[in-house]
Amino acid sequence: MSSSNPQITPKEAIDSIVKHNEMVWNASAATLIEEALLNREGDLADNGSLTVETGIFTGRSPQDRYLVKDDITADKVHWGAHNQATTPEVFYRLLAKMKDYLKGKKLYARDAYACADKTYRMKLRVINTLAWHNLFAYNMFLRPSPHKLSDFKADFTILCVPEFTADPENDGTRSSNFVIVNFTEKMVIIGGTAYAGEMKKSIFSVLNFLLPTEKDVFPMHCSANVGPDHDTALFFGLSGTGKTTLSADPHRYLIGDDEHGWSEHSVFNFEGGCYAKVINLDEEKEPDIYRAIRFGAIVENTRFFTGTRNIDYTDSSVTENTRTSYPIHFIQNHLEPAVGGTPHHVFFLTCDAYGVLPPITRLDKAQAMYHFLAGYTAKVAGTEAGVKEPQATFSTCYGAPFMPLPPSTYARMLGERMEKHNVQVWLINTGWTGGPYGVGKRIDIRYTRAMIHAVLANKMDKVGYRQHSIFKISIPMHCPGVPSSVLSPRETWKNDRAYYAQANKLAMKFIANDEKMQWKLGSDILVGQPVPNNSYEVIYP
Repeated sequence: MSSSNPQITPKEAIDSIVKHNEMVWNASAATLIEEALLNREGDLADNGSLTVETGIFTGRSPQDRYLVKDDITADKVHWGAHNQATTPEVFYRLLAKMKDYLKGKKLYARDAYACADKTYRMKLRVINTLAWHNLFAYNMFLRPSPHKLSDFKADFTILCVPEFTADPENDGTRSSNFVIVNFTEKMVIIGGTAYAGEMKKSIFSVLNFLLPTEKDVFPMHCSANVGPDHDTALFFGLSGTGKTTLSADPHRYLIGDDEHGWSEHSVFNFEGGCYAKVINLDEEKEPDIYRAIRFGAIVENTRFFTGTRNIDYTDSSVTENTRTSYPIHFIQNHLEPAVGGTPHHVFFLTCDAYGVLPPITRLDKAQAMYHFLAGYTAKVAGTEAGVKEPQATFSTCYGAPFMPLPPSTYARMLGERMEKHNVQVWLINTGWTGGPYGVGKRIDIRYTRAMIHAVLANKMDKVGYRQHSIFKISIPMHCPGVPSSVLSPRETWKNDRAYYAQANKLAMKFIANDEKMQWKLGSDILVGQPVPNNSYEVIYP
């Protein structure tokens, strides 16, 4: 597949932008904060953080993310709803328009790295119109030493211009905002959205395409930490399931909170910072994150208490997806460099709003592969417009929107590493118990931490297990520091029949999801599928 000659190459576009614009290169965090305040991009909170608004987009817009379909991607990408194709012509046309739009404007440019393991390091160049966006890039990507910048040559470039919007009728986009990744030209262009997370997730997608095919590295949407005995743990999960919270553990060293690679010899962070949710942030329950929000941190879409500069973390009037970005060294117990060894324990996190999954279960290999491909969590009322009751959400590999290759590629890599390194996988429910959302209560994070600590201290090997009657996963009979009644969700419900009816309902949702992706599931993996008992009447909606 070949493309027509572009109007302008990315090199020509960037050279023109640098020539015709005032460029602020590799500015310090303090300089960028000062610039942001002078530009009226945000406000300082009383804790020193920069508070900003992301405009109409308070989260990613996956329907407006595209990969250029060309000779490199055509036969490798798993095309579909998560990986939408666009043409080289659309990319070149928008790039040329962005270049013209930017003429004469003040821009902020940053050279950075992705991948803490130097063997796999990628050099990045990020160009922004907003000072706070460039601060976000400083926080979230790895920061080269000053002496590395004189001859810096980027492997991939991000051009992020929120003020520039596309004309869908003429530009070949779905709407006025867009994110386009071009692997041939090694460039990402972003327009029409000020949600900064689009930058970091674009590079995550780039690495998820390149590392498995070129380096035999398993890319993961997970957090990771390591203990005093160099025992690495991984925490997979979708947004809101606890990846950042549970990996920020005062008793362990943080490798990273969101994006990692698992090579033959190491687990390493792709990033240099953390991007944590702050809705209902509590200093007692999440002390490391709370204390990381200081000068240099960015806080998105929050509100101050009236008459103060004190952030009200309970305020969801803008969005439930309020977030903070800070460099990883703002966490006291961070690992430097952010490279750990091979893990022996992997945790799959789910926020089960149906209230039926146990807070901790042990998975065998088939069950682990099954749940990895299912990638289950649940949305609750209030998190999105129109969500009135718990809604099951399935995202293959716990990160389908960021995985350009077929899911089987990532699942195979996980399975191979599990078998080779004798890895034990655990399913952790950070959601509800005693009833569904609105009836039961959220599982106490203190108990969740105690369960994880018990696993990592090898105290769960001989506690005895029983099998869940519907999900067939192994429930421990005991766990140090956790009441035995908490371990059994059925015991936390007031009505046994209501519990089993709800468990049956969730199992049916798993099976319905399996039918949508049956081509991905071999008979060896379907062994991990739940087995509903249709004799139970559904009592809760």
